[in-house]
Amino acid sequence: MAKIHIVLQGKGGVGKSVVAAVLAQFKVSQGESPLCIDTDPVNATFEGYKALNVRRLNILDGDEINTRNFDALIEMIAAAKGDVIIDNGASSFVPLSHYLISNQVPALLDEMGHEFVVHTVITGSQALVDTVNGFTQLVTQFPAECLFVVWLNPYWGPIEDGGKNFEQMKSYTTNKARVTAIIRMPALKEETYGRDFSEMLQERLTFDEALATASKSIMTRQRLKLVKSQLFAQLENATVL
Repeated sequence: MAKIHIVLQGKGGVGKSVVAAVLAQFKVSQGESPLCIDTDPVNATFEGYKALNVRRLNILDGDEINTRNFDALIEMIAAAKGDVIIDNGASSFVPLSHYLISNQVPALLDEMGHEFVVHTVITGSQALVDTVNGFTQLVTQFPAECLFVVWLNPYWGPIEDGGKNFEQMKSYTTNKARVTAIIRMPALKEETYGRDFSEMLQERLTFDEALATASKSIMTRQRLKLVKSQLFAQLENATVL
């Protein structure tokens, strides 16, 4: 049985491609060879990770799903021998979500023996409301066959509203049963860990590539090693992965 991991969130710039890249690297660290697909029609960030052999597939034609390309995506998934990781852009969030639901794709994948895992990102500050609404939309509209993983990304600020953290918000407490895991991305100090991590992301390097880069300082590589360990430890404890 393969797991089909798709990263969905209607808000742009919240770290969807980071989630896809980290998840793919974790799978590789476990001895797996995931099929990585970038369907973002605007920013093919995930495709930039050459070490992950990401395939690009534009499933959007204007404001609508390109059915031919979407059919090709399903064929790729059906032929995959291991897990599949799909990074999807904000611009195709609404049409893709509607298409997946209306065509009962989660049920189809279930019939094939695959598990459909939706990863979504919650971030702080001004994007908090939009990302929480995106989460609510997903869990209330997608069928029971779907599993959900929430990634909390504090890069833009604390994930809290009125003194409540995400797990205390009504959106989560109402839909708690749908969430199989919560991954907390580290709050990184901008001048050290944050800068090192951001530079690694901008260079589209995997953790292993960055750690093997001799031009990076010893402490930069040490900080990146610690960030990797913190993230991978959480993924190891998430049984759905």
